[in-house]
Amino acid sequence: MNKINKLYAEQRETGRKLLSLYFCAGCPTLESTADVIKTLERRGIDMIEVGIPFSDPLADGPVIQSAGTVALKNGQTLTHLFEQLRSIKDEVKIPLVMMGYLNVIMHYGIERFCQSCVECGASGAIIPDLPFKDYLDEVKPIADKYDLRIIMMITPETSEERIRFIDEHTDGFIYMVSSASITGAQNNFDEAKQEYFRHINSMNLRNPRMIGFGISNKQTLESAQQNAAGAIIGSKFVTLLNEANGDAEKAMDNLYAALEQ
Repeated sequence: MNKINKLYAEQRETGRKLLSLYFCAGCPTLESTADVIKTLERRGIDMIEVGIPFSDPLADGPVIQSAGTVALKNGQTLTHLFEQLRSIKDEVKIPLVMMGYLNVIMHYGIERFCQSCVECGASGAIIPDLPFKDYLDEVKPIADKYDLRIIMMITPETSEERIRFIDEHTDGFIYMVSSASITGAQNNFDEAKQEYFRHINSMNLRNPRMIGFGISNKQTLESAQQNAAGAIIGSKFVTLLNEANGDAEKAMDNLYAALEQ
């Protein structure tokens, strides 16, 4: 069974809320990727989004944009990233989800990308700028061949009809973006965002949902976890990892402390 599906099957049985983290491969140092992943798994993270650096990340705020710039300057490439992941494939048991933009993946080759994901132990991919029609017509048949989950995003502006269509044609989980904006930590989720969370929750979708964008403290974490299978943290962890000079243990200590406030 795909590791993503296995994780959510277990989550449905236990009701335990999940926590997923994003970091950009190759930042703050080129060879820190494997250590970050192994540390996050050891510290109780349920799933990891491995960012593929790109020069023009339209959906990302300044923190993740900066991380991508650093990674590219460090010499990180998709080919090298797959080599890094392949070296720890047998050690990592939790799901890894590749997150990157279509330009990089198309340049690498869609089928080659899907095959490389499976060979290095990744269970899914998030491609924020992948049009849904292109996903259905071109990407999904190849991804299905390799049992790779392509995760789609929804926002507060996504229509209910569109959400149900996405739910019908995807597998794994749905990435619920907390607001129709770029990534970045927020101090709280206002009533409008929470009403959006509750509305999607009431739709009884087939796929589990994870809420991301803006989660950085106890209020935002609990608000997300109350209305979904779990939460995704990106910018906050990237900031803490940079502040810790790449020391993932210290960054996790500081993240768990921040999530208690």
